[in-house]
Amino acid sequence: MKVGFIGLGIMGASMASNVQQRGHQLVVHDLRPEAAKPHVAAGATWADTPRRVAEAVDVVLTSLPGPPEVEAVALGPNGLLEGLSAGKAYVDLSTNSPTLMRRIHEEFAKRGIHVLDAPVSGGPRGARSRRLAVWVGGDENVFAKYKPVLDAMGDQVIRVGPIGSGSIAKLVHNCTSFAVQTVLAEVFTLGVKAGVEPAALWQAVRYGATGRQRTFDRLADGFLPARYDPANFALRLAHKDVTLATALGREHKVPMRMANLVLEEMTEALNRGWGERDSRSPMLLQQERAGVEVRVDDARIKDILDRDPPFTG
Repeated sequence: MKVGFIGLGIMGASMASNVQQRGHQLVVHDLRPEAAKPHVAAGATWADTPRRVAEAVDVVLTSLPGPPEVEAVALGPNGLLEGLSAGKAYVDLSTNSPTLMRRIHEEFAKRGIHVLDAPVSGGPRGARSRRLAVWVGGDENVFAKYKPVLDAMGDQVIRVGPIGSGSIAKLVHNCTSFAVQTVLAEVFTLGVKAGVEPAALWQAVRYGATGRQRTFDRLADGFLPARYDPANFALRLAHKDVTLATALGREHKVPMRMANLVLEEMTEALNRGWGERDSRSPMLLQQERAGVEVRVDDARIKDILDRDPPFTG
């Protein structure tokens, strides 16, 4: 397949090379022409505008810093919309706005051009080794047609849902990652300042219930099946634990901003009379505030867990 690749940065350069190594004809473009030299040396063709890339290929992939760059390349002067013809496709690999991707999809569809949003996760190492998760939003038939190109870049390529779904999944994933690292920094500094040697503390907590479980697998316990009774670990006991942790923070003058927010959630749930419910029951409060109910059938949860794909980081 003739593939265009725009954006040859830390991630894009490796992904483009993997596409090329798997036999696809490659046309490349970047704001820095020197970034394309390794690909051109390996047989790729250089194009001096996104429009010229689009005119020369069957599908264009972009790996760009964010929404402004994607919008400029897709919809701007000498952009993809001016170069792609009906039946061709545009796939954005960037971490992007789902609202923008839906707008691009709408504009391209007027001309019979297909669009997928397909952000990736796995970092530069994953981009080099092809151990990337690729989360795709868009039409199922379009996804099936261009999946071989995506498979050239990642080992876990899945369609999440309609256009924009891939971007939503990526934002949920990344926001979780940065929120978790903030919490980890808070509680870990508490443990060290309270007197535990860092390596010993890290070794110890890795083997606790939370340490042994994958981050998102925790959602299968209670939250996804909407099952909070009977309690696996009662909310009143969890409230006691977090109360003790925040008290330890005050004793050692360690700010506990995240933990105190957690304690507020637990206290509100206790005041609802949920003390004997599962410690995950405060998660219902956020569902109320968001105006959404989360409920997944047990069989669907089991099917996803049984697939158990390998770690792709």
